[in-house]
Order: sequence, then structure tokens, then C-alpha cells
Amino acid sequence: MRRTLMFGLLAAMACVGTVSAQTDVTPVEPFKVGTFDIHGVPHVGVVLRDSLVIDIEVANMALESSPEYATVPMPTDMLELIGRYEYGLKYRLYEIVNDIVGNNRLSGSSRADYVYDVSDLRIRAPILYPGKVMNAAVNFYTHACEGCSEEELQARTRERQENRGVPYLFLKPSRGAVIGSGDEVVMPYGRDRIEWEVEMAVVFGRTGKYISASRAYDHVFGYMVAMDISDRGGRPPGGNATRSDWFVGKGHDTFAPQGPWIVPKEFYGDPMERLHQSLVIDGVTVQEARAGDMIHNIPELIEYASSLITVFPGDVMQAGTSGGTGAGRVERATGSGYLQAGETISATIEGIGTLNHTVVAEESIPDDLSGAAAAAGRVVSQPVTARRG
Repeated sequence: MRRTLMFGLLAAMACVGTVSAQTDVTPVEPFKVGTFDIHGVPHVGVVLRDSLVIDIEVANMALESSPEYATVPMPTDMLELIGRYEYGLKYRLYEIVNDIVGNNRLSGSSRADYVYDVSDLRIRAPILYPGKVMNAAVNFYTHACEGCSEEELQARTRERQENRGVPYLFLKPSRGAVIGSGDEVVMPYGRDRIEWEVEMAVVFGRTGKYISASRAYDHVFGYMVAMDISDRGGRPPGGNATRSDWFVGKGHDTFAPQGPWIVPKEFYGDPMERLHQSLVIDGVTVQEARAGDMIHNIPELIEYASSLITVFPGDVMQAGTSGGTGAGRVERATGSGYLQAGETISATIEGIGTLNHTVVAEESIPDDLSGAAAAAGRVVSQPVTARRG
């Protein structure tokens, strides 16, 4: 048994040595990574040109058929890919991309059978599922002053700049709430004050606690588009007198769209220089912002979050949204300040991609509920005193 373990260890060390020798490899073009249903099963894939998906498992098998390439196991899911990325795996992905692009295996008669069109696949949320989703509340000056006049916004912005304090973060559920591009956003039964919020999602790549802002990007794997769908209907009446209930406001199924894929940080650059996010509902642009509108920048958010809880590879932190949510009452075809069944939402971050969703309404609930369900306390167009996030 001991000899077997030693042999396995030596083999692993040899493999690592071979991989580390390839650390001078650079990709011929940038790529993104995502999760897609291929033949009905979720697969991790490399995305090229926002239109093509490479099944990395099969592509790697083809690469390893050449004796010049060492054997490198492919990850079974995105969490494993993220955890192994900086430990040699990214260089194998670089080699896969270089082989496919360099040998013209993307199109025409020479197209490899492990290359797919994005349009032919179901796009899953990239991470199935994050260990935790942390969200920054009221982190854009324009969102902190929804519906304000230009003068009011300038005055409130000056006040916040002089006394920013520390960020405000809340946790959002993962499995159940996290959905991928193309999945439906479901308005829960009896809840009719549902809003949208486009946000940049930061994906962690390294474990850390008490990460200083100056070291924050060392712990980042990459970035994706996200939405924080929010229920502004308040807490159902009765029981606890407070109307501020973040579980009701943020925790419903489908309320955390993420994706459509992740851009590794080396292909995006500094988000505090590049960030440009927008959200369109049925053709009407309701949100648009750049990083300069952010109250606490991304390194500061990482420092604050990691001072409270250890972050792990695959954890997600969303950086907040700008003005233009339903509170601003941006006029749309429905005339509503809230989402309506049948509307389509497109959330975009330049350089990353676009999430596309259709809104549907939950039509019914079981008839044997005791009355303790949130939907049973139907709330329609009542004033909300809960803090906006």
C-alpha cells in the first residue's frame, strides 16, 4: 500500500513538473469559461468570441493524443476549474485554445466535433453553485438617490463622499436563486413589486481572510454579469412588526441570475477603470453606469467582506447597482415601475456579456398552506420602508 501511494505521489509530482514547465505559454486570443448543457449534461467549456464553446474534456483528450503534452485531468465542474486555475490548469486551457485556433478547428470542414455554437446549447449559471453570494447594498450614488433631481443627487453625493462609512453587504441564497442566461425570472405568487438590478459579480479564486484592498485582486478569479432581482413588497403583515425583511426582499427562487460566463481577470483588466453596466427592459434602457458612480470600490468591498467571513474559490460578491431601478419609475411600455409578466430583461457589462431573461408570474400555490407562507400574506402596492439594496 505504501509503495502504491509513493508511486502515485511521484507520478503526480512528475505531472505537476511538466505542467509548470509550460508556464511561459500565452493564449493566442482571450477566452471566457462557462457551464453548458452538452447532450443534456452540464459541461465546463471555454468560450471563444462569445459565440463558440469548446468542450474542454474532449478537447484535452485530443491534445493529449500527442506525446508532447502531459496528462492533465480536466475539472468536473466550474468550482474545480476555479480552484485549480492558478495551479497549472490555466496553462493547459491556454494550450487547448492555441491548438484549436492555430490549427483552424473552429469553422468549416476542419471544425472539431467538440466545438459548439453557443446558440445551440443551454447556458447554465457558470457556477453550480457558489458557496455564498455576497451583495453590496446601496453602493452607487445614483441608486442611493433614486428619483432625485440633479441638484439633489449632487448634494447627496457630496454628503456620502464625506462620510462613506463602511460597505453594507447582505447574503443571497445560492441554489434555487442562481439561474443562468435564458432561464425565466419568476415573480412569486402574490408579489407584484419586483425590481431589477444589474451588477458586476466578482468571482473569488483564492481563499482569504482579512484581505487588504491592496491585495484584493490577488484573490480574484474573474468577473461575470449578475442581477439582484428584488421584491419591494415588504414583509407580509402580522407577527414581527418590522417591515424590513431581507429574506423576503432578496431570497426568492430565480432572484440571482449570473453569467452568461466568467471572464478570467487577465482578460478583463481593472474593473474600476473599465466597468460599464446597463440593463434594458423590452428595448428601453433603464440602467446605465460606470465604476465612477460606485461608493465603495471593488477592493474595498473585498477587504470588508473578508474581514467578516473567509472567502473561498467560487464564492461570489456582487458590487451593487446604479440608479434606474423601479424606484426611479423609468417609463416603459407597461407604464409600471415594477416588472411585469412577459417582459424581457437584458443585463450587459461591456467586455463580459449579456444575461437575457423573460419574466413570468407564478400562477398558483398549493391550497393546503396553513397561512404561514409569505405568499399567503399578499402585499399589493403598499409603501415600503425597508432599506433599499
